[in-house]
Amino acid sequence: MDKDRITGTAKDLAGKVEGAAGNLAGDAGMQASGRAREAAGVVQNLYGQAKDAAREAGEAAASYARDAVENSGDTIQSGTRAVARTVRDYPLGSVLIAGGIGFALAVMMTRPARRAPPRWRYYG
Repeated sequence: MDKDRITGTAKDLAGKVEGAAGNLAGDAGMQASGRAREAAGVVQNLYGQAKDAAREAGEAAASYARDAVENSGDTIQSGTRAVARTVRDYPLGSVLIAGGIGFALAVMMTRPARRAPPRWRYYG
């Protein structure tokens, strides 16, 4: 728990007490001061809650990243095994797919560059 939350709750409570005392005494200045202190306490409490939430989100993100780094080798190895098993089970299909991908890459890489249209024509 953040210290801003504790301080904010204390200010909120003090503002409520001061406002109630102002009501009993009939003092409008004391009532307004109590309301202002209460509002400041609520704002500080919300600020502390936001800091706590941000800290928890950062810790969760770091934990997820740590888990991803630790398990990345396992994921790559299992993917490699799955591809190897598929190639072993369907060799002809694998060769055809690899050939199709190679052909598509060759077509994209050997396509002539697009020329800009002429700006003017000479009809001389």
